Amino acid sequence: MAPFPLPLEALLTKGGAYLVYLLIGFSFGYALEISGFAISTKLAGQFYFKDMTVLKVMFTAIVVAMVLIFGATALGLLDFNLIWVNPTYLWPGIVGGLIMGVGFIVGGFCPGTSLVSLATFKIDGLFFALGSLFGIFVFGETVDLFYEWWNDSYFGRLTLMDVFDLPSGVVVVLVVLMALFMFWGAEKLEHIFGKKDLTKEPKWRYAAAGVLLAGALAVLLIGQPTTADKWARLEPTKEAALQNREVQVSPAELLATTTDTQVNLVMLDVRDEADYNLFHIRGARHLPLSQLAAAIPQLLLEPAANTVYVLMSNDETAATEAWKVMTAESVPNLYILEGGINNWLSTFAVNEPEIQATPTPAGQDRLVYTFPAALGDRYDAADPSPHEYELEYTPKIKLQTKRGPSGGGCG
Repeated sequence: MAPFPLPLEALLTKGGAYLVYLLIGFSFGYALEISGFAISTKLAGQFYFKDMTVLKVMFTAIVVAMVLIFGATALGLLDFNLIWVNPTYLWPGIVGGLIMGVGFIVGGFCPGTSLVSLATFKIDGLFFALGSLFGIFVFGETVDLFYEWWNDSYFGRLTLMDVFDLPSGVVVVLVVLMALFMFWGAEKLEHIFGKKDLTKEPKWRYAAAGVLLAGALAVLLIGQPTTADKWARLEPTKEAALQNREVQVSPAELLATTTDTQVNLVMLDVRDEADYNLFHIRGARHLPLSQLAAAIPQLLLEPAANTVYVLMSNDETAATEAWKVMTAESVPNLYILEGGINNWLSTFAVNEPEIQATPTPAGQDRLVYTFPAALGDRYDAADPSPHEYELEYTPKIKLQTKRGPSGGGCG
């Protein structure tokens, strides 16, 4: 299993974790301050092409972090799926960027740098920080007025790899090359508009650029681990949970969980469309095994920390394969319906004479029941009342800690 990100609260207690967060925050603020980001005139200088420090510092941080992150994932030291990626709301992002950009040009601060300025007791930083808080308040009070527009262009956990359908290593190299070109162009602009003497710039920056490009090329050559690679690392520990029947929940527990308001239950039916249309549990989403890998980014964005996934197939074969894929991709709180849909029907379809068991075995992962019509979840057995059954079971569902969102960028 990839050892990072580290569960800091489990390792250091909550107080120790908060101390680490404080140290990281202080270091970030200190880096911004020594870069001159507490001075509005220096920040505004980039819009006049006289001082491109903002572009250099922020883009350096972005590309260095990118190379280190994907280098660590390539070596199996980090699980990228456990890193929070801000979901994309395209049009709100564009409009918000324009609003913040205009404010940045006019006043010389973004929300993050205004706090750096405030920390150094600058009056203009104070006013911008207060303005940011006021903007947050106004947004919170008015978002309901444009809620539909806000969500119309929601793309979820979207990355450049998804947009351009390119491997991570190729994207890393291209972004680094783009950054180096921008750094070169920024220096030329500073020389033309700011009359900056480039001969006084440190020579080690060329070596740093070479190291950065070499790191990006290493990421490209090593490649990213596949789902099969990730499962191979997890198999020694996770296979035991399958063999010990720790993740197979009984139909009785699943039925009880559907009424548990403390759990955000997501049932995923991984069978083919024909079997799903014949019969499925009410509320179960159809997600064929062949489409599961493409759906992983969206599953990682399930909003509630109390989300529990229960996978189901006709028996347990396809559901177990889906469990392995999702476990390898770090989707938390995964369970399998014990015995699959066949076991569910044997438990809850006893009073439906139109649903009949087949006289001969149907084969592996096949329905062993026949139906008069493809009614999906319109059979009584698809939505049994928990009050009509008193079934004993051993509870197995236990919520695991889920990663949460983190801040980032200038704002």
